[in-house]
Amino acid sequence: MDLRNIAIIAHVDHGKTTLVDELLKQSGTYRENQATTERAMDSNDLERERGITIFAKPTSVEWKGTRINIVDTPGHADFGGEVERILSMVDGVVLLVDAAEGPMPQTKFVTSKALKLGLRPIVVLNKVDKPDAEPDRALDECFDLFANLDASEEQLDFPHMYASGRSGWADHELDGPRANLDALFDLIISHVPAPTQLARLDEPFTMLATTLSADPFLGRMLTGRVESGTLKAGQTIKAMSRDGKLIENFRATKILAFRGLEQTAIEMAEAGDIVSIAGMTKATVADTLADTAVTEAIPAQPIDPPTITVTFGINDSPLAGRDGKKVQSRVIRERLLKEAESNVAIKVSDTSGGEAFEVAGRGELQMGVLIENMRREGFELSISRPQVLFQDIDGVRHEPIEEATIDVDDDYAGAVIEKITGPRKGELVEMKPAGAGKTRIVALVPSRGLIGYHGEFLTDTRGTGVLNRVFHSWAPHKGPIPGRRAGVLISMENGTSVAYALWNLEERGKMMIGAQADVYTGMIIGEHSRDNDLEVNPLKGKKLTNIRASGSDEAVRLTTPMNLSLEEAIAYINEDELVEVTPNAIRLRKRFLDPHERKRMAKAS
Repeated sequence: MDLRNIAIIAHVDHGKTTLVDELLKQSGTYRENQATTERAMDSNDLERERGITIFAKPTSVEWKGTRINIVDTPGHADFGGEVERILSMVDGVVLLVDAAEGPMPQTKFVTSKALKLGLRPIVVLNKVDKPDAEPDRALDECFDLFANLDASEEQLDFPHMYASGRSGWADHELDGPRANLDALFDLIISHVPAPTQLARLDEPFTMLATTLSADPFLGRMLTGRVESGTLKAGQTIKAMSRDGKLIENFRATKILAFRGLEQTAIEMAEAGDIVSIAGMTKATVADTLADTAVTEAIPAQPIDPPTITVTFGINDSPLAGRDGKKVQSRVIRERLLKEAESNVAIKVSDTSGGEAFEVAGRGELQMGVLIENMRREGFELSISRPQVLFQDIDGVRHEPIEEATIDVDDDYAGAVIEKITGPRKGELVEMKPAGAGKTRIVALVPSRGLIGYHGEFLTDTRGTGVLNRVFHSWAPHKGPIPGRRAGVLISMENGTSVAYALWNLEERGKMMIGAQADVYTGMIIGEHSRDNDLEVNPLKGKKLTNIRASGSDEAVRLTTPMNLSLEEAIAYINEDELVEVTPNAIRLRKRFLDPHERKRMAKAS
């Protein structure tokens, strides 16, 4: 059977997963009466809730006698570790661009990776039926982007189509019939070359492992494209590291191929096809799986270094062990090491005490997703504020710089520029009108300056701004960046909070808890209206006297407390604070709960 391997790449929210849904439907992958879900490729609970793709997933469709393997890739920079390696196992990419927004930072990130690998993209201008769509402007911007990324003549001569993934049509002309996706299928088959590996069927078997997953029945499974030869189920093969050292010999117990949304067991994998292999115990991503006679490893993409680190510790608060079942450091360590195996963008190391672990990764969102997954699995953790990783280059301390692209209403542009270029040490690169009363701001900002900025940014732009960031480069250290200005209100008692006490404390600042909440000494219950920390008593009830009963006054009305999401909480805390995460609660606390110990540590530092 004829074969094509393609990846769908785009900025977050430009409609990749929705388009794949339609491709599956129109190629006859589903039965007539089959119940289907929206965004079928986003199979993970968190992906569905947040509406983002976190894990790259292959699928395949058949069209006019050709099998097309399609990989749906993540759009967020935090999960970019997946995208680069996936591009090395396909022969073409469909670049999706929102006709209203045009190319965005993540579009630039994934396109530069695709062009470097020599792939010739097909550009699909999606969402052309939106009222604010400007497909011609978006197409010009795509051409400019390709030119800026040093695309070759061949790559600059890219075919383009107009589409609406949600309505399920794609056409060469903007005013075409808008009937279906047939034209896109035909273009993929004519423009994307067949895998060159098909000509290497007679050579010994080799395959580069691109993604790792775990199956409860089959164990570790590595997915990749077969580079040469054939592999039969049950055959003994070996795994080699990038420098050609032997990792292990093992038997390929199962070979699975992607057929529609299912993975089906096949007897033999052939060069060019994308398959998953089970049976190994040590081999991981970027390793070469090969016939025992092969001595050279396939060159693999180096993995981008992590830029931030977060400490995961055991939960040692007085409320520990009430919600979660998994509380021991040994269990947390096993889970983190398992995550690092399947997610190459994450590195785990032990700390000196042995009770906590340093986890380095690509960004706050990636860490937030890992912590959220762990709390849903029943873990209890205490999490530190994210720290930026520094590098020594020629004896000078360098820090990671990110390119932030911000779309805001014109009225708020001044406030945003002031915040970014002032205390956060960013440099303005470009500022231009983006149509419909909006301004696009591009700035280079230290990663440190963006930690915890997103909540403030949404407040400054009344929730209308869009901020995207992608790693840009390393630059010499930019000097101190101020943290949170406000102090916090700290509970001085253990027990259950009382509405009357919280009502009396409201003039001191904003509360983070409501009445009848469990509190303990050292727990943060609110934000102080001044810049110093204040110890308060949230348990102080109203005293009974012989003149009035405790209920004779009107019931107190409390202001709605600040509800911080997991990512907001992690970005909110200071160096001397932690976030306590359990399956049912997110609490903020001081690192040292005892007030005397806190004072002693503050003096020492």
